[in-house]
Amino acid sequence: MKTIESVQTGRLSEERRAFLKKSGTLAIMSAFGVGFFTSCSNEDDRPNRAVIPPASSTGITIQGSTITVNLNEATALASTGGWAIVSAARVLIVNIGDNTFNALTSVCTHASCDNSWTFTNNVFTCTCHGSRFGTDGAVLNGPASRPLASFPTELNGNTLTVDFG
Repeated sequence: MKTIESVQTGRLSEERRAFLKKSGTLAIMSAFGVGFFTSCSNEDDRPNRAVIPPASSTGITIQGSTITVNLNEATALASTGGWAIVSAARVLIVNIGDNTFNALTSVCTHASCDNSWTFTNNVFTCTCHGSRFGTDGAVLNGPASRPLASFPTELNGNTLTVDFG
């Protein structure tokens, strides 16, 4: 074992520390690429989680493997283009018009995120990693490679039933 006989100490100036910090970050980003630090992060690490669309908690009930939606109360689903995520059942529901509804699993086929969705221009986007799906669950853009599972729906008057079992 070697004994150290002299030690030099000192302090870097603020400017020098800032320079080294910036150049080190740039070197790391160049070596790994920005995508390494931004893709496929843990769901809980995302600071800007998507806002769950408004759907009245009254009007949507779950019993066993059946979701019942009273469209008079769950107004987010009452009109064409309206949608809701039923987190407890892990189901997305969308009104595609002409009294037709689609129900899909809210579990993304890429990395199993299940509660971070947006819906614009008839496209569901999983905000975990950007996979995009049509209202029928078909993959429009990856990284997901498999479609979302769909569930049967039935409309009886103003009551929508989804069998997600």
